[in-house]
Parts: sequence; structure tokens; C-alpha cells
Amino acid sequence: MTETRSRRRGAELEQAILDAAWAELRETGYNALTIEAVAARAGTSKSVLYRRWASRAELVLAAWSRQMPVQQGVPDTGELRGDLIALFGRIARRVDTMMSEMIAGVMGETFRHPEILAVLQEQMKNSPVRKAMDTIVARAAARGELPPLRLTPRIALLPLDLVRQEAFQCRSPVSREIAAELVDEVYLPLLRGLSLDRSGAA
Repeated sequence: MTETRSRRRGAELEQAILDAAWAELRETGYNALTIEAVAARAGTSKSVLYRRWASRAELVLAAWSRQMPVQQGVPDTGELRGDLIALFGRIARRVDTMMSEMIAGVMGETFRHPEILAVLQEQMKNSPVRKAMDTIVARAAARGELPPLRLTPRIALLPLDLVRQEAFQCRSPVSREIAAELVDEVYLPLLRGLSLDRSGAA
């Protein structure tokens, strides 16, 4: 068995490591998780893990990303508000699958280790939420609901920030009703305000 494991390479080995990290995370929690334990469970060595991930936080983020279901495509309900509510709902379901202890642990490491914060920031640049918002706003402009808008990265990622903050503050899943409130009371007014600024500038 050990010999078979030692021959694994590439994607197969990486999947085994990430599965092991996820299993350790669920059993022990973030604070008790160690690289040694993950390596042992995966049937490999610590050096193999460190060649791929520089720290425990990076490994855990990778394992979480691999485990979370990804919904393909951008919501397309035929109207801006409907698209936003659908997107906020998707984000809420994803946030709800997070393990709060894991998030607290990773966030704690970002404050102690700037390099981990850099990893998180780099991941955010490629967030599917940002790409989805660009598409949703472009479709709304094509329908005449908004003038053409170019969202800054901060505004494009705001749906994620709003849902995550709501979930952490209330310590409960974000319902569809709350997602709709975030859209109606915060994000739609923001987009409309940007629209007014654009109109005024024209």
C-alpha cells in the first residue's frame, strides 16, 4: 500500500493531500491541524506538501476551495435585481458551508503572516464573484437598466463582503430574504448611485 502511494504523482497526489487536509480539518479543527498529520494521512512526506503550499493556511485554503461545490454560469433571470438576488444567494450557500473555526484560524494567520494575506488577496483578484458581477452589470446595461459601468475591484467583490459579514455577525446562515435585503438596501442603491454619477459626468 505504501509503495503504491509513493508512486502517485501530479494531480492524483495533490488530490490525496487535499482530501487528507480536509479530513484532518473536520476531525481536529484548524488550530490542531498539523502538516505532519496531513502528510501521514496522505501517505507522503512534509517536504512534498511544502513544495506545493508554503504554510498550513495555504494548504487549508486549497483544500476548502477543492471541496466547495462550484456553480457554473452566471445567474440570468432577465432582470438586474433578480440576477443580484440569485448571486447573493449562491454566495450565501457557499459561505454557509465554511467551517467557522477554519475561517477564524486562517484569518488569524493573515494578521501574523503578511505572505498569507498576499495569497488571499491574489485569490480575490480571480474571484468568480468579480467576474459574475461584470457580466451581470453588462447584461443590465444591454437591457437599458443601467448605463455602461466599469466596476472597481472593491465594488465588484462587495457582494461577497456583505454576505460574509452578515453571516459572521449573525452567526447563522444568510436566508434568501436577507440576501434580498442586502441587494435592495445596499447594492442596488450603490449601482444606481454610480449610474447617476456616470450620467452627471456625461
